[in-house]
Amino acid sequence: MSLIHTCYRITDIDRSVAFYRALGFEEKRRSPIGDDAINVFLGLPEDGEQPRLELTFNIGRTEPYEIGTGYGHIAITSPDLDATLAELAKQGIEPERPPYHVKGPGSRICFVRDPDQYRIEIIERP
Repeated sequence: MSLIHTCYRITDIDRSVAFYRALGFEEKRRSPIGDDAINVFLGLPEDGEQPRLELTFNIGRTEPYEIGTGYGHIAITSPDLDATLAELAKQGIEPERPPYHVKGPGSRICFVRDPDQYRIEIIERP
């Protein structure tokens, strides 16, 4: 078995796709689910056509979803966290707090939130 993607629900397709594009994702495809919903599949350039992320937009829903206490975050890597954060800042995306080390000299990390308030961890891996 292998994990192929993660899915969560969004309230605005364009806003969410723009956010994930700023993180380096590419839209792979959109698939309607009858007249009720649209799935937007996103992946990183090295993924080929296999998406890593599925965003589900339920047509007509405008109120935010409850994220709940079980959701933590998804994690992505960046070879240069400072450069990544500078590019994100140009698009109005700011980290929750400045980058930091979790333990000793390990990787620096920080968190940003997508338009629906899902947390995204960015881990610096040169």
